[in-house]
Amino acid sequence: MLLDSLHLPTNHHGTMIRLSLTLLLGFLLCNLSAAARPNVLLIVSDDQGYNDLGLLGNGILTPNLDRIAGEGTRLTNFYVTWPACTPSRSGLLTGRYPQRNGIYDMIRNEAPDYGYRYNAEEYAVTFERIGGMDVREITIADVLKQSGYRTAIYGKWDLGSLKRFLPTSRGFDDFYGFVNTGIDYYTHERYGVPSMFRNESPTVEDKGTYCTYLFEREALRFLDQWAGKEPFFLYLPFNAPHNSSALEPAIRSSVQAPDEFKELYPNVDVEYRTTDKHRYASKATVTTPEARRRDYRAAVTCMDASIGKLLDRLQQKQCLDNTIVIFFSDNGGSGGADNAPLKGRKATMWEGGLRVPCLVRWPDGGVPAGATNDQFLTSLELLPSLAAAAGAPAPDGVQLDGYDWWPTLRGVQDSPRTEMFWRRRGHRAARVGNWKWLQLDDQRGQLYDLQNDVGESTDLSERFPEVARNMKQRFDRWQSQMDASEPRGPFRDF
Repeated sequence: MLLDSLHLPTNHHGTMIRLSLTLLLGFLLCNLSAAARPNVLLIVSDDQGYNDLGLLGNGILTPNLDRIAGEGTRLTNFYVTWPACTPSRSGLLTGRYPQRNGIYDMIRNEAPDYGYRYNAEEYAVTFERIGGMDVREITIADVLKQSGYRTAIYGKWDLGSLKRFLPTSRGFDDFYGFVNTGIDYYTHERYGVPSMFRNESPTVEDKGTYCTYLFEREALRFLDQWAGKEPFFLYLPFNAPHNSSALEPAIRSSVQAPDEFKELYPNVDVEYRTTDKHRYASKATVTTPEARRRDYRAAVTCMDASIGKLLDRLQQKQCLDNTIVIFFSDNGGSGGADNAPLKGRKATMWEGGLRVPCLVRWPDGGVPAGATNDQFLTSLELLPSLAAAAGAPAPDGVQLDGYDWWPTLRGVQDSPRTEMFWRRRGHRAARVGNWKWLQLDDQRGQLYDLQNDVGESTDLSERFPEVARNMKQRFDRWQSQMDASEPRGPFRDF
């Protein structure tokens, strides 16, 4: 024993000294243990393309994301759980398939897609307002908070706007952001409805300020308060570079971005054009494809600048290297995105809808710098991996669908993941090993060899019918398991 080696006296005063030293040693060990626990900075972009990182050479400017890749590892075979916003976020936060956690479709209203603007009373009883993730689900924030972490989210929530569904009821100590699937970047309205919250209360306090700057502001304030003092979990889900959710076609048809970042890219000769095919107007002024591409890139670069300030602040606090920094997109790119060399984009079951850029930086955790990892991994791995890193127990009695990825990221073990399944209404997909199977509505199933055909250009279902049948059987077996799991709202009938 350490205290025995000190040869303390055994009289009354010696006993008191010994007891005091025991308590002091326990306090120091406890605090050393807490200090050794890694912080977590989880950054999620919205609709960013697979190829939209500066280091990949397509012309987009992302020096800070490139820094994370250079000081960490880039995952090239990383998937999310759904090809659009809401279910993808439910999967990454719970470590459970959307079909198991109950959020297997979007929480949104369709009427604004056709120009309809709700009044306050109408909006209050719509599904977008009253729907949310089942209150029995346990999030990463729940797990880490119970282990002594300070937790916060600044940005896009998208899992319910009633109090029982808000982040402050799901393990987060602090929340500033919007509650639905998209907003105007300056008014913070969704199709005219104010959508920004601070904790449990709607707010219009910052109306007029570009929202990326607001999420940066809140995140820096949180780091100033807790970095280097207590372990923290900071979830930063930007809405960039998602298209604006304004009703005006000229705004809605592009991504809003500050002029200073637009000016970093080549000038666009024609900003707008007139179309007869807009979804709710006989004639409408919309952004040209060239301007939309520029605006998209500017929004990404603005987000990247905010990320750089967070990295710098963590470095100033001398806790960057023991902070797990994870970055990825919530689904495949849309609008002005570049998903090359993948086929498809957001909302599709092709690789371009499901496979996304992902970066992980954690030098103190043995994640190699400047590395590329081609192992098969998904956002379902986040909860078990972050719990393992924090020394936090996995939620009791919960069926998780993910794995601890740290041995795989350190290069000492192949990924334990061998298969993954997706369903979006009538669209189904499965990956088993390097085989990819998908069936779109009632069409014939298709089969692709991703190792040799990542662009999914050659359907091999007729050449390898047994493989195609086996893949469909694996999908059907998975669907049966999801159907048999304990039902969760809001869509399941129970």
